Amino acid sequence: MTLSRRTMLGSTAALTASTLLSQANARAADEKTTVNFALVGLGSLSTNQIAPALQKTKHAKLAGIVTGTPEKEKIWADKYSIKPENIYNYENFDKIAANDNIDVVYIVLPNGMHKEFTVRGANAGKHVLCEKPMANSSADCREMIAACKQNNRKLAVGYRCQFEPHHLYCRETVQSGKYGPLHAIEAGFGFKIGDPNQWRLKADLAGGGALMDVGIYALQACRFLTGEEPVAVTAQETKMNPKKFAEVDETITWTMTMPSGVNCYCSTSYAFNGINRFNAYGQSGWLGLDPAYSYKGIKGESKDGPIQFDQIDQFAAEMDAFAKCILEDRQSSVSGEEGLRDLLAIEAIYESIQSGKRTQVQKA
Repeated sequence: MTLSRRTMLGSTAALTASTLLSQANARAADEKTTVNFALVGLGSLSTNQIAPALQKTKHAKLAGIVTGTPEKEKIWADKYSIKPENIYNYENFDKIAANDNIDVVYIVLPNGMHKEFTVRGANAGKHVLCEKPMANSSADCREMIAACKQNNRKLAVGYRCQFEPHHLYCRETVQSGKYGPLHAIEAGFGFKIGDPNQWRLKADLAGGGALMDVGIYALQACRFLTGEEPVAVTAQETKMNPKKFAEVDETITWTMTMPSGVNCYCSTSYAFNGINRFNAYGQSGWLGLDPAYSYKGIKGESKDGPIQFDQIDQFAAEMDAFAKCILEDRQSSVSGEEGLRDLLAIEAIYESIQSGKRTQVQKA
């Protein structure tokens, strides 16, 4: 067969065009700026906070849902333009492995389900963002971390306050030594819980009561401000309503000692409203937030006056930060190891309550 000059030029042009198109597609993949999220669990937090936040993000997009309630599928699909092929339930969840349109699964389920769906998500090849507390036990946390590492997937825990400007300012100020050596931190978070039949009062689903749900914020504040891990804890528990709180804790107070000598005085409760703060006391000054852990309306004061920053959507900031970690291939500042360290401290608090003694916190 003899090729004419015109045929050869045409073939060369077609080959060149194909090569340029392939290179352009490769560059586009390298320059990806958005990460697609699927929400696993469509309860109150997903409905009222996380999904709306995903409409404000720069690098994260709501692309899929996983729900055990069939009625929610159409409601969410219509509201957020979710394609049918991106909708799953808890039984067929593993099929998400074949869906290249989903990059991240955000686990927004009862605590006792976090490990199962984190492991399944990682095994399906998806990055995982998991609500706090990370799991019911440190052993579960270690399994979750291992699963993500084995699948070369990133794992982050939903510590939204670590992306909030008032909290970031307080940490920077404390660690800069502006007020001299830090001596003490007082932190607490609690509220009066309602429905006695909800999952938060069931030990197998919640792992614990007020401490696991909101006390973890006070624990996190102490760790975040100091940049240290507690050495030992001493804790006490009280129950005004033993019937309602038969399976989980109602009110806990505890002290923690940090390696630098900083003493932390913490509290949490499901029995009453009003605790939502932290205060840090240095040798020559102090600062604090109250409310400290709300979704919005954070307010601060210090020796030098008010701590004032624009309010942000903390969930949007958290998800954008994780999306950027994925896009830039780096570990999250709120990694699985961060979640594990909280659970180790929580386990020491529960152990101290049971033994009535000061308890050492195990190292990660």
